[in-house]
Amino acid sequence: MTSAAPHQSILDNPFVLDLFAGPGGLDVAGHALGVPSLGIEWDKSACLTRYAAGLDTLHADVSAVRRESFESLPPEINVLAGGPPCQTYSVAGKGAGRKALEEVKKYIERLMAGDSDDEIDTDLKNLSDPRTALVLEPLRYAIRATRSPSRDYRPYDVIVLEQVPAVEALWHHYARVLETTGLPDGTKYKVVVDVLDTETYGVPQTRSRAVLIARREGLGEPSLPAATHRAYEAKDWNRRNERASSDTHQPTLYDESTPTPEEGEGNGGPLKDWTSMGEALGKPVGTHLGRRTPFLVRSNYGSSGNPGRRGVRTDRQPAATVTGRISRFVVFEQVGEIEDIVREGPRFSMNEAGMLQTFPPDYPWSGTAQAQQVGNAVPPLFGAHLLSAALGLPVPAPEALRKPWTPATEEVRAKLRSHGCGAADDCTARCPCPEQQTPPSPAVSPAQGE
Repeated sequence: MTSAAPHQSILDNPFVLDLFAGPGGLDVAGHALGVPSLGIEWDKSACLTRYAAGLDTLHADVSAVRRESFESLPPEINVLAGGPPCQTYSVAGKGAGRKALEEVKKYIERLMAGDSDDEIDTDLKNLSDPRTALVLEPLRYAIRATRSPSRDYRPYDVIVLEQVPAVEALWHHYARVLETTGLPDGTKYKVVVDVLDTETYGVPQTRSRAVLIARREGLGEPSLPAATHRAYEAKDWNRRNERASSDTHQPTLYDESTPTPEEGEGNGGPLKDWTSMGEALGKPVGTHLGRRTPFLVRSNYGSSGNPGRRGVRTDRQPAATVTGRISRFVVFEQVGEIEDIVREGPRFSMNEAGMLQTFPPDYPWSGTAQAQQVGNAVPPLFGAHLLSAALGLPVPAPEALRKPWTPATEEVRAKLRSHGCGAADDCTARCPCPEQQTPPSPAVSPAQGE
């Protein structure tokens, strides 16, 4: 269910708690909407990026905050959002989470029935990969809010969640229990769930996400954001005689006769063409000098397991799913005026990779594993559509996210880090260390942010 109804905010002062906040995709979306947020993120480098961007952050483990310091969270938070880590559900891994879907559903039932946290935690240790249990944290936070004296036992008004498509079944189970069973205190929600394609919201990238939007009963029926752009379909593109070759040895650039997308119809009228890589990267902005067009990109990774969305694409198409492997995407450029002779050009910079995710130009990527940070993030423009639909706010114009981001001053960074880590210039004993986190299974590659 999507809606193009007039916008009317359902909350006077929305304030988002962003679980598993990463480098700030949902927070940047909130910034564009004028909605404040607090992010919880355990990865040190992602926190460094957040501090540099001026985002309010707790360098902490989401589960530990719920268990040990929930009462210290701002009581005015009324929107719960987040994208739990996807490694065990992603098609990039071995699928421990996908195999455990029915077992996780039983834990959802137990949580809603009011089983104690201690009992749940003890039994969760039996999962083959403990990271699978992180998908339960949003529900556990929702329940914890109703037991919080500092909040006067108030439930969250809105819940917004996103994950890889394999988690859709769990979101539907969330929806069923939130609507029919309700939280242990009796609070119920109206919920919508679906799998959405980010290119249909103007993101220059094909990326599918399972989405849940819930509103507390009495706040109106929730709806999914209405698409603004056409979906990308490889077969449709190829039928219109695209000349870009998928030959990995002899990539061929297109000429001016290459067809452009055809218009479709959406809830609000004609849909726009998808946003292409060339549109996102071709023009200079901030310190980005502009990417020379035409170009070809050869990726080594698909989108949600769909082979039709991987391979070689031209700058007139959206990118394949931006993941932690984005730095491996090979870019080819035309040699002079000879259209069918190409050479390997510079690969995407982190700034360009972020722009393909719709992060603003000059976003201050910091720390290590920056490609992984980019790939794991929620595309801010997509996040803005989700939050606007959930809260009844107008969607910001895409141009709002194309203005260069002004990094925080050193003074602001020090203040944010003092709050998030406990010291202005370093982590402290209260910060999580990588050794304290559940290590990846040897059979599973590091997070790929599919």
